[in-house]
Amino acid sequence: MMLRDLSHPIRDGMMVYPGDPGVSIGSALSLQSDGVAVARLDMGSHTGTHVDAPAHTVPGGRTMSDVSLDELVGDAIVLRVPGAAVNARYEWGDFDVDGGIPESLPAIVIIDTGWAQWFGDERALRHPSLDADAARELLRRGMRVLAVDTLSPDPTDRSNGAFPVHEVVLGGDGLIVENVCGLEGLPTRVRVGFFPLRLEGDGAPVRGVAFDETRR
Repeated sequence: MMLRDLSHPIRDGMMVYPGDPGVSIGSALSLQSDGVAVARLDMGSHTGTHVDAPAHTVPGGRTMSDVSLDELVGDAIVLRVPGAAVNARYEWGDFDVDGGIPESLPAIVIIDTGWAQWFGDERALRHPSLDADAARELLRRGMRVLAVDTLSPDPTDRSNGAFPVHEVVLGGDGLIVENVCGLEGLPTRVRVGFFPLRLEGDGAPVRGVAFDETRR
């Protein structure tokens, strides 16, 4: 079995969702002056690869303190969107899955648009987005965690304050993981884990891991 990292590294000045706090990583203590090296971190709860709890967009919704690790670890299906274009909205029929999408889905659904390659670039803001009706159908078939390789499953540079997929998934008490990477070559069925920092709030950075049993 091979462990594959599905998360972007957190770096000083890295890309964040427009309007979110920037990332600042500096020295708090140094080996030369203090005998130990300690970094000072200043960033938002939705930095890098991260999980959205329902409280992110739902008044009174669950916070990260209500989310168990069991919800973020388990069998997943990878749905690929070949040829995803700038600012495109992909729908149910755009998923490329051998044998079609099963009627009963695992709790974790990962959508691979290939857009992780643009993280940190201006093009990342013009990523493809998921149709809300497709999100509803994924929920109906058993999805509880939606993971995407983009800044959001909703449009970013033209959202106008509307987040229809967030409303569907978080409004249904599910979870969203954003900015997943490292999906190239993963099998359609794979076991994954998204391990969040233990923050009590609306979201948290995660270390995403795929347990790829096809590689040794």
